[in-house]
Amino acid sequence: MITLNQAQLIRGGRVLLNHASFTIYPGHKVGLVGANGCGKSSLFALLKGEIQLDSGDCDFPKGWQVASVAQETPALSRSAIDYVIDGDIEYRTLQQQLSDAELAGNGEAIALLHGQLDAIGGYAINARAAELLAGLGFSEAMQQQSVKSFSGGWRMRLNLAQALLCRSDLLLLDEPTNHLDLDTLFWLEGWLKQYQGTLVLISHDRDFLDNVIGEIIHIENNECVSYQGNYSRFERTRAERKAQQTSQFEKQQKQKAHMQAYVDRFRYKASKARQAQSRLKALEKMAELAPAQADNPFKMRFLKPAALPTPLVKMDQVQVGYGDTPILDKVQLNLVAGARIGLLGRNGAGKSTLIKLLSGELHPMQGEFEPSQGLSIGYFAQHQLELLSLQDSPLTHLQRLAENQTEQELRDYLGGFGFSGDKALQAVAPFSGGEKARLVLALLVWQKPNLLLLDEPTNHLDLDMRSALTMALQDFDGAMIIVSHDRHLLKVSCSDYYLVDQGQVQPFNGDLDDYHQWLLNQSRELASNARAQSDKPSVDRKAQKRQQAQLRQKLSPLTQKAKKLETHQAQLQTKLADIEQQLSDSELYSAANKSKLTELLKQQGEFKLALEESELEWFDIQEQIEEIQSAAD
Repeated sequence: MITLNQAQLIRGGRVLLNHASFTIYPGHKVGLVGANGCGKSSLFALLKGEIQLDSGDCDFPKGWQVASVAQETPALSRSAIDYVIDGDIEYRTLQQQLSDAELAGNGEAIALLHGQLDAIGGYAINARAAELLAGLGFSEAMQQQSVKSFSGGWRMRLNLAQALLCRSDLLLLDEPTNHLDLDTLFWLEGWLKQYQGTLVLISHDRDFLDNVIGEIIHIENNECVSYQGNYSRFERTRAERKAQQTSQFEKQQKQKAHMQAYVDRFRYKASKARQAQSRLKALEKMAELAPAQADNPFKMRFLKPAALPTPLVKMDQVQVGYGDTPILDKVQLNLVAGARIGLLGRNGAGKSTLIKLLSGELHPMQGEFEPSQGLSIGYFAQHQLELLSLQDSPLTHLQRLAENQTEQELRDYLGGFGFSGDKALQAVAPFSGGEKARLVLALLVWQKPNLLLLDEPTNHLDLDMRSALTMALQDFDGAMIIVSHDRHLLKVSCSDYYLVDQGQVQPFNGDLDDYHQWLLNQSRELASNARAQSDKPSVDRKAQKRQQAQLRQKLSPLTQKAKKLETHQAQLQTKLADIEQQLSDSELYSAANKSKLTELLKQQGEFKLALEESELEWFDIQEQIEEIQSAAD
């Protein structure tokens, strides 16, 4: 296990850790959280052996292999798959030694090296690398492209694939979801759940943390405090402690009332649609978590739009694309005030194309596209961070939009976005990605838009700023369309989802869990089609019926077992939901209820493990069914 004891860590004359202690047990999955600059990345550097403590002890298991994601990707001519395999230094070393032994004709060394390659799974490494790259969104053709042909975001995916490919006892991941879309995020989440080693994860995606980790180490006031459970549990427990120890209770209650008012307003529609019910549950959960944000340094609020014309935008049979190539066809959508739309779809399906059409970056190729005369667009996309004037300060950027406002009014406004004091006067050039994103959001909000177009708005934002943005969106009066891999933002901000797929934009009747299932079904269908033979021998009807009967007979035990597993999973999910309900009771965390709390946490762990094992068995059965069906075809 990894043990930090009374540790002090000083970087650049600043104390990051002082008398900090924690223990990470083998095989555990731990989330590392804390404000920006608190020392999370420095702690990673310590675990990688790149820096040393100034005082105290750090006990690290001897012989442990550590894997982490490289931050730089050289512009190489090597193929993507070869680059990923290069990350396994041991494999490449043995491969080179084998080549040298073959040239020297050293039979004994050749035999020994073949055995060593087999022991580390070297003969399956190409298949493993291809599987990882496919999961991260690389097609077979893309896997053969040179590294230098990819953009920065795709290169970071290659570095992530390198880290996942390596055999490791400890995996360190720092914001691994920043450059992923929702599809690949689902895949990564599943992969990490199956990872057998010890995982330490830094992430600002609360749903990702909730679904992957089982413990939290929180860095605050130069100390490390450990919490059992996922991120939501940590937030609740910390909120309880703060409510008991500080004078923040009234402020927390106001935030609860703010969230409850929204829930009450939305409840009227909750009985009308399954999507509405899903959103209501998410908002109720958020209302429960709101007190933990009482000390949030960011205060964001959308200003009331000058006008709310109806409709804001009308689209009828619109076609849009690039050059002469259409990407989307027959788009029919009317945007009115109050619309809260989340766009779903695979990477490259056309989500950003629709956003660019609405923003005016693209023009329709065909169809009727009518923006209202009073339309005011607030458009956020990652490329806008690069359009900031690097030599100017946040205050200067805002003054261009607000010539008639006093400097103090503008500085007060910027303070709500984290640009207080001298920070408001500093040049933008050295700002982090998160700081630039906050500034772009501040400039957007100031312009009082009535249509928000948010394309991955939470990339680079920390948990506090994500929470502030999510809270602000609850009171936004206009229409919004969001593309994001942040499931929490989508759940609490969107009342409708639209699916962009095969050139079409259609309403999606379901929630994010249904979308995940849709992705799984699509993947299975694609895999099944790929295995199908192009030319099938003709058979007479009688023989065909006989084959179908034989197939049903073969599949019957498997399908029955799959149904039993589905029933068992539903029972486990019901039990887990009941435990979660009990754990939400604040009285349970008192000393008098310690034994009950311990028992509930034990049961929760057992049920989660049982559910995971059941799901794995179900997937295994589905693979067997597909193999039988494929063989029959």
